[in-house]
Amino acid sequence: MKQQILMYICVFSILLVIFQYVNSKRLIEDKDKHIESYQQKIIKNKDSIAILQDENLDLSHFNLERNEDAISYFENKGYNVSELIPYIKDQLYETNEVRGEHPIVPYAASEGRRMLINTVKLLNHKWIIADFTDGQIWGEIFLTYEVDENKHVTFHVVESFLYPLN
Repeated sequence: MKQQILMYICVFSILLVIFQYVNSKRLIEDKDKHIESYQQKIIKNKDSIAILQDENLDLSHFNLERNEDAISYFENKGYNVSELIPYIKDQLYETNEVRGEHPIVPYAASEGRRMLINTVKLLNHKWIIADFTDGQIWGEIFLTYEVDENKHVTFHVVESFLYPLN
């Protein structure tokens, strides 16, 4: 009887070891598949990040904040560029507050509306591009600007256009 019990215990132990081995192997293979899929996603995301960084670099090419020559121009005149850029934009946005026709946008607004400058991008130390709208018609404008020693900003319209109504 003792031998049979030992034999049953031995067979049961062997079955238990085989079960543990098969289960562990299945779990490891499953985890390996997950790791492999995550590694492929990481590679794909790194490629996407590299593409987006290249696009960002291209888009920021005409940008005052990344133009060392333009920044040096203002710094040589004694301006703090990090304060000057928002100041110039604010001066342009303040033209939206003028009563009557907009002093910079060369187009009349639709009846009962006002032209407003929405988005401003400083291209360098002399040029600005902006868009404007009255809610119905819209367009873009190319400006030059100058900052004098009193920090007074003057804007000059170089070119502008309206998008056609659909």
